Amino acid sequence: MPSALFVSTGVIALAEIGDKTQLLAFLLASRSKKPIPIIIGITLATLINHGLAGAVGGWITANINPEKLRWILGASFIAMAAWTLIPDKIENEETQLATKLGVFGATFVTFFLTEMGDKTQIATVAMSAHYNDVLMVVAGTTLGILIADVPAVFAGDKLATKIQMKLVHRIAAAMFAALGIATLFGIGSPCHRSPQYSPS
Repeated sequence: MPSALFVSTGVIALAEIGDKTQLLAFLLASRSKKPIPIIIGITLATLINHGLAGAVGGWITANINPEKLRWILGASFIAMAAWTLIPDKIENEETQLATKLGVFGATFVTFFLTEMGDKTQIATVAMSAHYNDVLMVVAGTTLGILIADVPAVFAGDKLATKIQMKLVHRIAAAMFAALGIATLFGIGSPCHRSPQYSPS
């Protein structure tokens, strides 16, 4: 479903700007000056992390009553909108592995761990359940991460100072809120018509 790919790409690309993982990309790039292994590490870590999140979303779609799912997802998207407005910060502990592993290893491990429970991972779960299209959503969320983080790796802090973070976060929050409202009203979500659910 094209809309699943496009919406998940756009929402995650905006939500990722100023997120902990983008801040981590800035930091790793400034320390190592080796963009290629960092980008490969980001890509693999995101694919695995969001693949797991997408699988959870698919399981939710198949096992939760569509009517209950509509309210759960609607509330989740609205909560994501509020969460997106809260600025992130990176902790020193989250980059300490860089001295013990290579650039690729440090990037892969720190990105995977930082994404656990992060807003973009939770959003992947919600959108996978909303669209009932795990492959397209995971492809979109991974692409969104790369759209936001690859320029961060190459441009570093110079790019960060030119981005109006508050405006970007407000746009991302508005998109999450719109998804939440659409879900509550049953608009554009094929999972609500899915015959997969069985109460047995």
